[in-house]
Formats: sequence, structure tokens, C-alpha cells
Amino acid sequence: MKVVLGVSGGIAAYKACELLRLFTESGHEVRVVPTRDALRFVGEPTWAALSGNPVTTDVWDDVHEVPHVRIGQRADLVVVAPATADVLAKAAHGLAGDLLTNTLLTARCPVVFAPAMHTEMWQHPATRANVSTLRERGSVVIDPAVGRLTGADSGPGRLPDPAEIFQICLRVLAGRPRDLAGRHVVVSAGGTREAIDPVRYLGNRSSGLQGYALARTAVARGARVTLVAANVSLPDPAGADVVRVESAAELREAVLTAATAADVVVMAAAVADFRPAARHDSKIKKSDGEPDPIHLVKNPDILAELGERRHAGGPKPEVIVGFAAETDDVLANGQAKLARKGCDLLVVNQVGPHLAFGTPDNAATVLVAGGEPVEIPRGPKDDVADAVWDQVANLLRHPRTPADT
Repeated sequence: MKVVLGVSGGIAAYKACELLRLFTESGHEVRVVPTRDALRFVGEPTWAALSGNPVTTDVWDDVHEVPHVRIGQRADLVVVAPATADVLAKAAHGLAGDLLTNTLLTARCPVVFAPAMHTEMWQHPATRANVSTLRERGSVVIDPAVGRLTGADSGPGRLPDPAEIFQICLRVLAGRPRDLAGRHVVVSAGGTREAIDPVRYLGNRSSGLQGYALARTAVARGARVTLVAANVSLPDPAGADVVRVESAAELREAVLTAATAADVVVMAAAVADFRPAARHDSKIKKSDGEPDPIHLVKNPDILAELGERRHAGGPKPEVIVGFAAETDDVLANGQAKLARKGCDLLVVNQVGPHLAFGTPDNAATVLVAGGEPVEIPRGPKDDVADAVWDQVANLLRHPRTPADT
């Protein structure tokens, strides 16, 4: 695939070197098109050496090859990282004063922007309007990460991790539809922990990989994503707003709050069914006799509560998706859970040694309320996530009525 990497003049330009390496090492042919200001941060020899292709900022260089037209025409993907407020504005308004903006005007392939700027610039109404315009035209504009910026400043505006930008670009290159554009989706991921004392907890084996894949692929398909992450040690998916929680109670509060403004809620997290009735304030010491039993109480059923709130006329996500990890009688247990929870889709998969938890791949069956099961063959978790979003998108296009369920 032919990839154009546009680099604009921000301090995060040096991070684009890592993005370039990821593209070239995966076999893509990359042409770097920096702005003049970008070369103040990373010089032309670096881009040329890393890409193996000539680098220029000027439409007047190599005029006989008509680069201001040909580069965009021949590209399979254009990604601009970092994308400054200036480049976003020029792209939104069709200005073409250098090779990069000319390339953006001539490209008929997918375009991905990874903005990076100070918080005030990102939140300015002009930038928000430009981002909205670009998204309406079909571009993928990844929301920046929250973190340390230039100097002592912190806030939204940081360039997402290059590896996560790369993953978004791979999904776009794979030709996935932008059928979630304009939608707000909430995804839960990871596994909750229920404290016994300050040292110990009840937990589970969920790594969060499948939930993070769902968040990443939703961004690539155009959605605004809120990711509620329970005890996950993974890089934040580029473009997702990440809310970190620990216990089932914290996850419930975060999901229900985000769900009030969501079109879709996907409960991929492994939520503890029980918690200790009492939490010890200090570490429980080992004694010579048998330990005291730990009394458990039920945790709230978040998935069922989402369904009940919708049925009662409360906040209404159009689509509610549950996950069920089963060790035996997978489909039978899944069908019973689908009927009990009041969700639209239930993704069921078998768990066990080297299955589902902590693995890079997965296989699942999507149970549809009032419909036929859909098998998802074993494959990378990003592919499984896309298959789930295919079913969600279908329900968004063709909403079910109470008579269908």
C-alpha cells in the first residue's frame, strides 16, 4: 500500500518518526510530505533516510512529475501526524499553499488526521468547527490524548501513541466502513477488582484486549468513543476518552453516566458478580488456625440495569451489547443470559486455558434478540471487534421494535 505521511509543524513531529517506522516495517511504501515548519523540528535527511523516498515541501520541486497532484492521486492512505490547528484549518477550507495541502486536496483515498496542539487551541470554537467539517466530509480525525504538553502544561492536545495511530490506520486501510460516524459509543473493558483489604482483592483474568480492540475499531469507523477501563495495563486507544475505574461499583457509575448521551453501549468488561460484604481497613494477618470466611454479597448487574432503564423509558442507548464468557454449554447459557439481560446483542465466547483471556485472538458467537446467531471465526481481536460493530451498525440502520424481540 502507498501511504503519504504528512507532518506539520508541532513539537510532536519527532513522534512521527516512530509512525513512519511502523509503516515501513510492515511493508508499506511511505512518502513523507512535511510542511516547512515541520522541518524546523525534524530535518529532511531524517525523513528521506527512514522512508527511502525523496522529501520536499514545495510544489515547485520536480515539477515535471507534477507532485502536487500525483502524490495524492496515487496514495492508498494519507495520514497527517501531528496535525496542527493551522493544517486542520487549511484542510477544512480547501487552502493549498504547499505540497501537503495540495496533496490533501487531490487525495481520493481515506484521510486520517492525528491532531496535536495546546488545549486552548484544540478547544477553540474555530478548531472544533474545522474538525466537524473534516469529519462530515469523511475524514477520520482522531481526538488527541490527555497528558503533558509543551512545558508544564497538561490537558487534551497530546499526540496519541504512534503505535495506536498506526492501528487506527490499519483498520482504515482495511476498508472498514465509517458507519459509526456521528455516533457516541461507550465500551467497557478489563476486569473489576473487589477489595478484601488494602492488599488483597477478588478479581478475574480479563486483560482488556478485546474491549480495547472494540474501542480502537470504533474510532476507525468514525465514532466518538468513551472507554471505561477497569484495571487495564495497555496504551490508551488513539482517539478514545478513557475513564479508569477499579471496582464494579465504580464501573457502574461511569457506564451509566456515559450511557445517558450514548447511541451504543458495549459491556465487554468482566464485571465481578460478587464482592466482600465488608472491606478490612488493615491487612488481614495469617493466624495459626483456619482463616475466617469471607462473606460475599452480589454486585449490581450493570447490563441488566441498562436494559431496565431503557424499558422504563429512561436514557435510551439505541443498541446495548453484552458479553458472556462461558466454560461449558456456551450457547445455551448465552441464550438464557440474552433473554434475562434485555440487551440487543450478546457476544458469547468460550474461555479456558489459552482461550479468550489475555490472548491476541478470539472467536465468538453473536446472539441477536429475535434473530439468528452470527458466528465469528477465530482471528485477531480487532477483526472480532469489527464483526461485532457490523452487527451493531446493522441494528442502527434497521432499529428493532418491541415486536421483534
